[in-house]
Amino acid sequence: MSGSRPTEGGEAKLIIRGLLTGVLVLVAGAFWARRRYVVVTVEGMSMAPTLTDGDRVLVRRRRIGQVGQGDVVVLEPPSDPAGRYTPGPPGADGRLWNIKRVAALPGDPVPPGIAAGDGVARVPSGTLVVLGDNPDSVDSRQRGFFPADRLLGVALRRLGGPAL
Repeated sequence: MSGSRPTEGGEAKLIIRGLLTGVLVLVAGAFWARRRYVVVTVEGMSMAPTLTDGDRVLVRRRRIGQVGQGDVVVLEPPSDPAGRYTPGPPGADGRLWNIKRVAALPGDPVPPGIAAGDGVARVPSGTLVVLGDNPDSVDSRQRGFFPADRLLGVALRRLGGPAL
């Protein structure tokens, strides 16, 4: 019985093939993570004391059906044609984002103090009620229902800190 050994050129080819496979796996993993997660920097004090200005949070992209009451979410605010609420500067993507806590989901009773309109007893489909942890936050108390189709995702944790 005789053993066979790859030639020196064969070993180099195996090493190169292994390195290329490793690079492809890393690129695919980075692409996958980028599509599912995003890092957001908090601006303002609407979520104080839980989150403060300058905190960076890891956000997992989610849809409304994957969000629970009490989750901290990142979403675009509803339009304000009257211009009563001055938004902060847009993010790097040109969009305005808010970070708030979910108080009620579609079908839930509308919490007291929410700007819901006359006779609305339940949160309408495709919307949610969000509140800042800071009582001075501009949220559903002033703006009413936030559109669920403008949801970016759920904040998982402060970078360098505990889970939310």
